[in-house]
Amino acid sequence: MDFRIMGMDSPLFSTLQHMMDTSEDTDKSYNAPTRTFVRDAKAMAATPADVKEYPNSYVFVIDMPGLKSGDIKVQVEDDNALTISAERNRDEEKEGAKYVRTERRVGKFMRKFVLPENANTDSISAVCQDGVLTVTVEKLPPPEPKKPKTIEVKIA
Repeated sequence: MDFRIMGMDSPLFSTLQHMMDTSEDTDKSYNAPTRTFVRDAKAMAATPADVKEYPNSYVFVIDMPGLKSGDIKVQVEDDNALTISAERNRDEEKEGAKYVRTERRVGKFMRKFVLPENANTDSISAVCQDGVLTVTVEKLPPPEPKKPKTIEVKIA
C-alpha cells in the first residue's frame, strides 16, 4: 500500500512505509529454502520405501536401481536418525550417440527416518541385492521390569 496515493506525504508515513517494505523483504529472505534443502526434499519425495517391524528388528526396503553398494550411504545421525542416500548420474554419451528419450531416474536418492527408542543403533546391517537395498536395525531387548523396593520400617 502506498500512503502517498491517499494524500499522506508526511515523513512519518514515509518512514512507516519504508519499515513495512523492509520487513516484507527480510521475511522473504529468511524464509526462503536453500538449494540443498529443496534438492534433499525432492530426493526424499521421489524415493519410496517400505518399513516393516518384526519382533526383533525394523527393516527398511528401498529401490536403488542401477547403483552399486559402494555408491550408497547408510548413516545414523544424532543417535536416532537413519539416513539412506545415494546418487546416480546419467551415463556419458558415447561419440556418435545421442539420447532420443530418457526416462530412467537419475540424481539423488535419499530418505530419513527417526528411529524408535528401542532401536539398537549399534546393530545395523545393509544389503543391496538386484537394485533393492534392505537395511535391518535390530531392536534393543525390552528393559527388565523394576522390582519394588522394600523399605524397612523401624520402631521409634
